[in-house]
Amino acid sequence: MTRIIAGRARGARLEVPSAGTRPTSDRVRESLFGALESADAIDGARVLDLYAGSGALGLEALSRGAVSVDLVERGRPAAAIVRRNAAVVAKSGGLTTARVHESAVRAYLQRASGPFDLVFSDPPYDLDDDAMTADLVALAPLLSPAALVIVERAKRSTPPDFAASGLALIRDRTYGDTTLWWAEPALADPDADDQPAAESQSR
Repeated sequence: MTRIIAGRARGARLEVPSAGTRPTSDRVRESLFGALESADAIDGARVLDLYAGSGALGLEALSRGAVSVDLVERGRPAAAIVRRNAAVVAKSGGLTTARVHESAVRAYLQRASGPFDLVFSDPPYDLDDDAMTADLVALAPLLSPAALVIVERAKRSTPPDFAASGLALIRDRTYGDTTLWWAEPALADPDADDQPAAESQSR
């Protein structure tokens, strides 16, 4: 069991899948959400929780003021647990805007409409780098201009290739064996529209 740390559903108990997921520790969640609140990134946000596991990250955001959360989990047993956890949070805080999608992440991203303001991606440690990059490429068009993307992986993992997907790394933090990478949509080249067409075509 884990708990919602703060907000309208504070103290609500969440189930954790017995296998196949890696719940974010309470210490990491407390630090992450403290930083997100300092950045005013939660209140009113449309949240997406990829590889949701228990749903603790997305549901914590909902408890703290997010306007909605979409939780994506492929495993059927885990998705059932996310649904139960969403119901517990809804009952505890009067929050009913959690949607659970039993789907592979890439398949969901290819049909989702967005936009999302805050995205958590906590993929399995064995997800390879190419698959991680493909996720980010599929995610980028679904982001609002000021969105934040938080990727959680093992400290030993290769850093996500944000540049390949139109995102920019803005910070990273390591907690024991876990690293969190923060990214945002990369700014377009402000001079791109001023380049002569011939120059643009010659590249």
